Amino acid sequence: MLARIRTAALWGLEAFPVECEVDIGQGLPGFILVGHADATAREARDRVWPALRNSSFPLPDRRVTVNLAPAERRKEGASADLAMALGVLVATAQIPADRIANAAALGELALDGAVRGTRGMLALAEALWRGGLTTVLCPTDGAREAALIDGLTVHPVSSLLEAVAWMRGEALPRAEPAPPDPERERSADLAEVRGQAMARRALEIAAAGGHHVLLIGPPGSGKSMLASRLPGVLPPLDQEEAVVVTRLHSAAGTRRPGSGLMRERPFRAPHHSVTRAGLIGGGTPPRPGELSLAHLGVLFLDEFAEYPRGLLDALREPLETGRVWLSRASGIACFPARPLVIGAMNPCKCGWRGHPKRGCRCTPTELQQHTTRVSGPILDRLDLQVEVSPLTSAELLEARCGEPSAVVRERVIAARACQAARGWLNARLPAAALRRVCSLDPQGNRLFSDAVDRGGMSARGVLRAVRVARTIADLAGEEQISAVRLAEALQYRAYEARRFALR
Repeated sequence: MLARIRTAALWGLEAFPVECEVDIGQGLPGFILVGHADATAREARDRVWPALRNSSFPLPDRRVTVNLAPAERRKEGASADLAMALGVLVATAQIPADRIANAAALGELALDGAVRGTRGMLALAEALWRGGLTTVLCPTDGAREAALIDGLTVHPVSSLLEAVAWMRGEALPRAEPAPPDPERERSADLAEVRGQAMARRALEIAAAGGHHVLLIGPPGSGKSMLASRLPGVLPPLDQEEAVVVTRLHSAAGTRRPGSGLMRERPFRAPHHSVTRAGLIGGGTPPRPGELSLAHLGVLFLDEFAEYPRGLLDALREPLETGRVWLSRASGIACFPARPLVIGAMNPCKCGWRGHPKRGCRCTPTELQQHTTRVSGPILDRLDLQVEVSPLTSAELLEARCGEPSAVVRERVIAARACQAARGWLNARLPAAALRRVCSLDPQGNRLFSDAVDRGGMSARGVLRAVRVARTIADLAGEEQISAVRLAEALQYRAYEARRFALR
């Protein structure tokens, strides 16, 4: 006999519907799994057979063939275990197949028949819903996450016996969507930062337009403190963004099964010893790196110059396209990668170059080596390059606090509303819209020409400065970019010019 039950599988972060076909045919007793499954999925026999036996179901005494279609797509994980077990029971006429005709089953089976959650439950449920199904049997610990998909009826099951009872006509409760994650109390506020007016201004511009930032300064000047306060000035995730970020982290396995929508933007800060696969993504099956886990949030790269140069250069294409493509023999995986990158580095190897009280001990050779650790192309993609000076005693002892993050965030939200009306964040304005949206006055055109002809800025660099100027104008509520706004944007690239003058 033949049974067909729908389920879903993951490859990388992408979920897709799978049809689990179970055939009971002539031949010696055995279990054959086909359909391009990974090692975890191929171990299903050693989970499904004990689960059936320990749930008091007789095992078939003929050959069992299970096909996971489509066969050309690689499947990973154990999300099809429950569907396989139900398929065996349907194919051996131990349970009816009527109710499963328009439903699907998800979940890993324990040896005693319990149903366990798997990573990516939200992505799996969404794939089934997009495939036209409206009812899903889910593990209890992941059902509330799957129920976040509007229009999908999710029935939680804790064991194979509960799933069989539903197949036989018994009613099961409907899972309610998990509540959103509670907002954490923000302990890092921009008001705690003393002085550093230019760096604070740069963070506001970065948050408003989605521009990447590089902070350069000696040890103890506040670079890490500033970076940790950037999430507090970003606008909250909207509903669509929250679903995307939650689905990504659920599929990556970084969240507890059954969690609700993520309210806050992710903040990731990998150590500079991170591998290429850890930062960009990799492995078999492919896993997302920190770049993708920070999608729509903040990726903080402290000690920026200590990262291997090849690793930093690997960021170039993702920062332009917003995606990471990983090609493997078994398939291609695509991960989203649109974080706001903020790097922090010392101005030289010893760290004290430019300090008003402590002299730099680096030789000219060491200084040149340090300046070349970050390549020109990657530096070109960091729109705001801010030199952070050490604080004076007066600034450290000053009792007056700066603007709190909440006040800055209101200006950021207003500026982003202007960009939403245009359809693009300023940092990602396409070339076709650049001339129309970023028109300059005559004085601004002269500044633009001087930056290219006399300042030696690359075409990408000066156009990025124009995008930054557009963000500054949006923060000020101005329709046209004045020369003053462009001049402010160009000063955020002064470090690049001084850096190459040392070479």
